[in-house]
Amino acid sequence: MKRNLRHALRRLPVCAAAILLLLTVELAAGCGIEKMDEGKISDLNYEMVEEENIPEELMGKINEKKAADFKLTYENDNFLYIVRGYGEQETGGYSIQILDFYLTKNAVVFNSNLIGPSKDDVKNMAPSYPYLVVRTENPDKNVIFQ
Repeated sequence: MKRNLRHALRRLPVCAAAILLLLTVELAAGCGIEKMDEGKISDLNYEMVEEENIPEELMGKINEKKAADFKLTYENDNFLYIVRGYGEQETGGYSIQILDFYLTKNAVVFNSNLIGPSKDDVKNMAPSYPYLVVRTENPDKNVIFQ
């Protein structure tokens, strides 16, 4: 009997540690950062902004960043501008396709894709800096670039 008691006492710290670990994991599961609900509520209406209509301050930021891949947002009055740049490319002829642009409970989701030129389209052998600027009514939410 003493032998069984000693054996049980030796196992007690291991059992206590296991219970403490389970409690810690359970408590931690209740805390944390708010999850972003990426469930689509609705598509967003937008317009493509031509270079001459880009606000001057935003154009300055684009020029600073255009040599590298970048993502940028800018708010002006009631509008949200979303900019996606793909950095320096070896030639001209690139285009950018918007794959998704929609509203979720917590955010605006923007997904685009760079499309390279076909062999027939490569006429300008100088480097280019493809970027896209869209404007939408400002929903006052963070933007998630995908």
